[in-house]
Amino acid sequence: MAVVDVDRFIAANQPTWDRLQTLLSRSGTRRGRRRAPDDAVELVKLYQRTSTHLSYARTYLEDPSLTASLTRLVARAGPVVYGTRPRTLRSLGRFFSDTFPAALWRLRPHLACSAALFVLPALAVGAWIANSTDALEALAPAAVREAYIEEDFAAYYSSSPAAQFASEVTTNNIQVGILAFAAGILLCLPTAALLVVNGANLGFAAGLFAAAGQQPRFWGLILPHGLLEITAVLVAGATGLLLGWTLVDPGDRPRGSALVEEGRRAVVVVFGLVVMFVVAGLIEGFVTGSALPTWARVAIGSAVEALFCAYAVVRGRAAARLGLTGALGETDPAGWA
Repeated sequence: MAVVDVDRFIAANQPTWDRLQTLLSRSGTRRGRRRAPDDAVELVKLYQRTSTHLSYARTYLEDPSLTASLTRLVARAGPVVYGTRPRTLRSLGRFFSDTFPAALWRLRPHLACSAALFVLPALAVGAWIANSTDALEALAPAAVREAYIEEDFAAYYSSSPAAQFASEVTTNNIQVGILAFAAGILLCLPTAALLVVNGANLGFAAGLFAAAGQQPRFWGLILPHGLLEITAVLVAGATGLLLGWTLVDPGDRPRGSALVEEGRRAVVVVFGLVVMFVVAGLIEGFVTGSALPTWARVAIGSAVEALFCAYAVVRGRAAARLGLTGALGETDPAGWA
C-alpha cells in the first residue's frame, strides 16, 4: 500500500532531513562568517539527497503533506548552498568597491590621451570663435546667434518634463559612450574622431557665448551635468583607445588573447559608465533646467564630480595595490571570488 511506502520512506530518510535542518539552522546563526568546510560539504550532499527525495515523492508517493514539507526544505536550502542572494550582493559590492575603480585606474594613460583629443579641439574652436569676427559671421547671421544664446540653448534643458528629459538624455549618452568605446576596435581612429568632434562641438557653443560676453550663463548650464557626463565620455573614449591600441601593440600576448583580456575590462567599464550616465542624466533633467540659482546648480555638479574623482583615485589605487586590474571575474589575494 502507498501508506506503508510513505511510512517506510519517511522512516528511512528522516535523519537526513533532520540533519539538513540542523545545518541550515546553524548556517542562519553564522551570517557574516564562513561555514566550516566540513559543514559546507555535508550541506551540499544533504541538499542534493533531499532534492532527490523530493523528486521521488512527487513521482511515486501520494502524500501532499510530505511533498510540501520537502519542497519547503529544499527551497530553504537552495539559497544557502548556492549563496544566491549573498553572493549577488557581495559581487555587486565588490564590483563598485574594487573591480570598476581598478579598471579606471588602469586606464590612466589612455584617459590622458582621450582628454587631450577632447579638450584641445574644444579650446581651439572656442578660442577661434570667441576672438574672430570673421568666424562668427561665417557660422550664422547675428539674429540666429542671438536666438541661440538668449533662448534656444537654455530652452533645450526644459523642453520636456524632467523625468522624460532625464531618460532621453541618459539613453542618448549611453549610446554615445558605447559607440566611443566600441569604435576603438577599428585601430582607435573612429574613437579619436568622435572625441575630437564632440570636443569641437563644446568649443563651438562656448565660443558663441564667449563672443557675446555670456560665459557665466553658458557654464552655469553646462557644468551641473557636464562635469560627470564629459568625464564618462572621456572614460568611454579611453576604453576604445585601449582596445584599438591592443590590436596595434598586444605586447608579449597573442593578439586574440590580448583583445579578449582587455575586452573583459571593457565590459566592466561599460557597466560602470551606465551608472555614471544615469546620474548625469538625472542631474541634467532635474538640476540643470531647474529654478535653482546658478551657484547651487554648479555646486551640485561639482560635488558629484569631486566625489567620483575621489572614489576613482582612492579605490582605484587600493585595488591596484591588491593586484587587481579590473577584469571581469578577477580574483585577488584576499580571496574574493
